[in-house]
Amino acid sequence: MRVQKHSGDIVDFNSNKLRRSLLKSGASQMTVDAVLQKINQELYDGISTKQIYKLAFSLLKKESHSTAARYNLRSSLELLGPAGFYFERYIALLFEKFEYQTKTNLNLQGRCVTHEVDIVAQKKEQVKMIECKFHSGREVNSDVKVPMYILSRFNDLKKTSFSFLNEQVSFTSCLIVTNNRFTDDAVKFSVCSGIELLSWDYPKDDNLRVKIDSTGLYPITCLTSITLNEKELLLLKDIILVNQLFNNSEELEFIGLSTNRIRNVLKEVSDLCK
Repeated sequence: MRVQKHSGDIVDFNSNKLRRSLLKSGASQMTVDAVLQKINQELYDGISTKQIYKLAFSLLKKESHSTAARYNLRSSLELLGPAGFYFERYIALLFEKFEYQTKTNLNLQGRCVTHEVDIVAQKKEQVKMIECKFHSGREVNSDVKVPMYILSRFNDLKKTSFSFLNEQVSFTSCLIVTNNRFTDDAVKFSVCSGIELLSWDYPKDDNLRVKIDSTGLYPITCLTSITLNEKELLLLKDIILVNQLFNNSEELEFIGLSTNRIRNVLKEVSDLCK
């Protein structure tokens, strides 16, 4: 059976890959077997991976909202747009979980020109310049031009110092984060140049998905019990993380949810953040 990927490439259907992604969502072996059985009944030659994902998501949602939310994680990151402002805020919060102090959207003077930096993150002597590359679709990967351009900016900035949290600091490292993937050349250039990368699947054992699952810091956009419009209203109120609703459940009432729906949302929040 042949399937069409987001890139347009036609490849053989890999049921083991689908099984692994379903298991990573926290679904039980019994649920995964049932979902795969139903999907196999719907497969046809040339079906898109997007259609397979939608079918798997709808089947998981019937079993467990929180499991479907984890399975929906990559798609939920694509909703932190449209320009990526919320993605930058999300990445800053993720690094704060790892004991960094952060600030977003700073204008800093380099040796030659002024630069807008997405995130500055400091932990002890480490001062990271973090640049975020957000994509609302999976067909675009960050190619080698991205680290080449950011390296030139980093080289200009690291030669100067700036005020951060009441002290003078200088950048010690540079990190590029994307919700998609980096091309092979982008990875090779970055490794050679000393630039750190973080993407959906890179580095292999400490990528974006691993960091999110290990910390439990899921974006509000992954919730399955609220609508897209309701998610946008929460983002506007600076509710970025699912766990923020634990202490801000009144925000759900503010955006118009009924008592019964609030109860359902909070159950999903509780299950997801266990």
